[in-house]
Amino acid sequence: MTDAPIRKSPSTGAGSPDVWGLYEPDTGSIQYVCACPETKQAALIDVVRDFDPQSFATGTKAMDRVLDLVAREGLEVVQILDTHPHADHLMASALLAERTGAPTAIGEKVREIAELWRDLYHLPDAFDAEQDFDRLLADGDEVRIGKLTARVALSPGHTLGSITYHVGDASFVHDTLMMPDMGSSRCDFPGGSAAELWDSIRAILDRPGETRLFIGHDYGTEERDEPAWEATVAEHRARNKHVRDGITKAEFVETREERDATLGLPDRMLAALQINLRGGRLPEAESDGHHYLKMPVDRF
Repeated sequence: MTDAPIRKSPSTGAGSPDVWGLYEPDTGSIQYVCACPETKQAALIDVVRDFDPQSFATGTKAMDRVLDLVAREGLEVVQILDTHPHADHLMASALLAERTGAPTAIGEKVREIAELWRDLYHLPDAFDAEQDFDRLLADGDEVRIGKLTARVALSPGHTLGSITYHVGDASFVHDTLMMPDMGSSRCDFPGGSAAELWDSIRAILDRPGETRLFIGHDYGTEERDEPAWEATVAEHRARNKHVRDGITKAEFVETREERDATLGLPDRMLAALQINLRGGRLPEAESDGHHYLKMPVDRF
């Protein structure tokens, strides 16, 4: 898939947000704009900073598409939200905060994720979550978006600190579910757990059947080339290949762990986490004015 569609999922009524999904083809990521139809205030969720894994060059093309949409729709950005420190793309959060003045937020267990990666990178003084994010969100916390409320739910499994944002009848479920024809997301990174991912997914699927679930990634299938990112709870419960009703937790864990054992590391992962655990910031420039990353050898 090489196209980069933008699609709007309109509000369904009182308490329901307008949602735009913007596909980022280099990483198969979906960036979201979640807006209050009445006040036009908006949250930006899981926005991507461009990164070339061969040259390590960065850019803002993906982020700029999001800000262009915000301007076209007359929206005011009031929240910059991430669901977890992403392994397959760079976060644009810090750049978005500079451009919009809106605060950034992520789940509070980013502190524990940082502890794991300080060891793996041998960077004992790196990754100060309190400094790099404006707010660290706990399970049950709330974030205001105009007259809407985003409620935070801890959803571990893909990472130990992943969170879901529930906004009316829309849920941003990140790297838990994929589209029903793809199933679920991997959970073999440090701190991940197939058993915890199952529990997180079932909590999401306990929501009303008409709830719109917006996923974090799509890579298409042999039968479907067009990217997709929205399905309802009812659709997932009826036909998700990994977690539809009738599949047991033990069956899921076996399927997920067998699948994960065949997967290599994402090509951006070791660079991305070193930046994302800084809120999307590069390490401080060195004496020559350039930024450098540190890569572990023989750790994976």
